[in-house]
Amino acid sequence: MRDERIDFGRAFDWGNASEDYAKYRDIYPETFYNKIVEAGLCIKGQAVLDLGTGTGVLPRNLYQYGANFIGTDPSPNQVGEAIRISRQAGMDIPYKCCSAEDADDVGGPFDVISACQCFFYFHHDIVAGKLFDLLKPGGQLLVLYMAWLPQEDKIAGASEDLVLKFNPEWSGCGESRHTNVIPDQYLHLFDIIKEDVYDLFVPFTRETWNGRMRACRGIGASLPQERVQEFSSEHLELLNKIAPPKFEVMHYVAMTILQVKK
Repeated sequence: MRDERIDFGRAFDWGNASEDYAKYRDIYPETFYNKIVEAGLCIKGQAVLDLGTGTGVLPRNLYQYGANFIGTDPSPNQVGEAIRISRQAGMDIPYKCCSAEDADDVGGPFDVISACQCFFYFHHDIVAGKLFDLLKPGGQLLVLYMAWLPQEDKIAGASEDLVLKFNPEWSGCGESRHTNVIPDQYLHLFDIIKEDVYDLFVPFTRETWNGRMRACRGIGASLPQERVQEFSSEHLELLNKIAPPKFEVMHYVAMTILQVKK
C-alpha cells in the first residue's frame, strides 16, 4: 500500500514481513490483555470484529475469554498466517482479507470493534461511518497502540537509528507517550468513554528483538529482502555490543474506548 501520510508516500507491504511478524510481534504482555478484559471488552457473549488483525494476535490471545471474533486484514499473507496459527492452536476464528474501508461483508452487528496498531492507517472519512453502522446500539470501538520509547530506552533508540540509516523515509520513529488521536469524523458518532496511557516493559533476547525490528514497517514491510538481511546482520552486531543476552524494552500503550452515541 502507499499513503502520502505515512513514510512520505513510500510503498510498503506487510505481507513481505508476515513470517517475522508471526514469530516476533506477538509480544503484548499479560497486563495489556487484562486491561481490555477489565474494561468489559472482548469477553463471552460479545461479537467482536478485529480490524487490521495481522496474524490474529488480538483474537488469539483473547480467545480464552469467550468472545466470538472475526479478524480482517488487507494482506493475504497476514491472513494466511492468522489462519495457520489459529488452526494449529485449535482456535475457531474466522478471518477475511479486506481493508477497514472495504469491511462490508463481514457479518455483524458487533458489540465491539477493535483496531490495534492500525487505526492511523484508516481513511477516516470512509471508515468512521462504516464502523458506526457495523456496531450495535451502544457498541464500542476499541483503539489500541503500543510503541517503544526511543528517547528513554537505549536499546530501542539505537535500533531506531539503524532503521533510519536503512530507510530514512520511515516516519514511525521518535515516539513519545500520547493518547490516541481520534479524528473529528468519529466524535460526531461516538463518545469517548475511556482514555488510558501506561508504560510496559517487554522482555526480549537479542534474537527476538532483532526479529521484532525486522518486522517493523520501516524494514520488513518496505525494503527488498537483501536489504532486510543486511539490516538484520548489522543490527545483531549492534546488539552484541550494547545489549545483554536478555533484556526489557520500555514501551507505552495508548488505549481509547469509544461508544456509539445514544
